[in-house]
Amino acid sequence: MSSSCPSCLQSMEVHRFATRVGGSVELDICFACQGLWFDPRENTQLAPDAVVALFQLLHEHRDDAHHPVGSRLQCPRCRQVLSHGFDVVRSGRYVTYRCAQGHGRFATFSSFMVEKGFVRQLTRPEIEDLARRVGAIFCTGCGAPVDIRREHACPHCRAAFSLLDPAAVEKALQRHAQAARPADPATRGTDLADALVAIERGRSQARREEQKERLEGLDLTVDLWATGVELVWRALMR
Repeated sequence: MSSSCPSCLQSMEVHRFATRVGGSVELDICFACQGLWFDPRENTQLAPDAVVALFQLLHEHRDDAHHPVGSRLQCPRCRQVLSHGFDVVRSGRYVTYRCAQGHGRFATFSSFMVEKGFVRQLTRPEIEDLARRVGAIFCTGCGAPVDIRREHACPHCRAAFSLLDPAAVEKALQRHAQAARPADPATRGTDLADALVAIERGRSQARREEQKERLEGLDLTVDLWATGVELVWRALMR
């Protein structure tokens, strides 16, 4: 039975994924809020192949219309307000929403990727190069829009700018399980800013063509999470 989304309170979709020890686990996903609900310890049980399956699902919904996460989130089990906080791991800082009664936690797609080590921090030259080409980015840690030309870290969650990256995913999968399916780090040796801008322009162009609008002359905002999903998926499918 599906749970209600802690943010929008609509029913979440239930998807079954394989675990590292055999068997399966059911995750509740809200694509409108780009978030997942984890019962206790569910986030640590996913098998490498399940992560690939989750990537496929997120890739299929990467351009779905979505709305910001609410300011007060409710636990789908006890309806109490979730505790807002931050966790820090090797790959960066990310936002957390936990039930004080221990029923579980809500994670945005991007926060889950940071937690699992599937991102890497952008280097200073990459940030400077990207700043010359785009007006803003959406932070991978909390999803907030950031003026990359003025800020050197997210002013909302103080996370360093990071990207969902094929090489980082490959290393993380190998770290989480020995039988990880390898991902070809296809973007190494290429201009990262060119790749990100090209992907985002394609996504923006498609959206604007549907509305009979033109991309030219409009300020471009790069969604680091969505473009990162595309980068990783292209590598997985090679």
